[in-house]
Amino acid sequence: MNLKPFVKISGQGPALVMLHGWGLHGGIWETILPKLETKFTIYNVDLPGFGYSPVHNGEYDLAYLVEMLAKILPEECYLLGWSLGGLVGTELAIEYPEKIKKLVTVASNPSFVIRNDWPFGMKAELLESFMNYLEEDYEGTLIRFLGIQTMGSATQKDDIKRLKDTVFIHGQPSKKALRGGLKILHDVNLVDKLTRLTVPTLRLYGRLDSLVPSKVATEVGKHLTESPYKIYRRSAHAPFLSASDEFTQDVIEFLLNEYVLEANT
Repeated sequence: MNLKPFVKISGQGPALVMLHGWGLHGGIWETILPKLETKFTIYNVDLPGFGYSPVHNGEYDLAYLVEMLAKILPEECYLLGWSLGGLVGTELAIEYPEKIKKLVTVASNPSFVIRNDWPFGMKAELLESFMNYLEEDYEGTLIRFLGIQTMGSATQKDDIKRLKDTVFIHGQPSKKALRGGLKILHDVNLVDKLTRLTVPTLRLYGRLDSLVPSKVATEVGKHLTESPYKIYRRSAHAPFLSASDEFTQDVIEFLLNEYVLEANT
């Protein structure tokens, strides 16, 4: 049985691998793909257990995701990861820098939960409650989590509709992947590994994000001093939906040009 992640390839130009967030699949990128496909060959990945990708019988953790994705990464690719996908992309870039030319993380955090040495995330109890509710009503829990991602966005109604319309369009995600993905968000802390990240990295955030506070931008910058960032002032957790044109242009500029975004614009 082929357990490699499903990848949809489209467009033309240098390779850009795209990693979605928890509970969703590669279909979430469809609003920005047309412009990106004119500049890049898109490798739109479904993480294991989501969309069309199978999942193995073993442990579902960050090491497993990184191992599976490393098998399908084209050589010298660009990498873009949103939320959980950004966490996975960061670890990939740390462990396989020879494969990745540049990294873009979107609404991501090296530690998604608050810790004694990292007070810039979600309360652990919030993720734990979702983990508990997941066992009782995984569809309802998934929809509620997606709703939190859009809270405060200037385009909140449109954003949540897009997320809800997308989530089940390729079938239901694996419960194992849902549980494992939440556990990764709860347990993983990459803060101390950030100094090993040598790949040029752009970080994109939403000012209204209730899951990844925008203060993360400056705090991560203390570890990645050469990494530019941008905060979209009217966006929440999914700026590629609420500010899609600006977002797409920023990604293209960073990946293909020498232009460096000014911090906190």
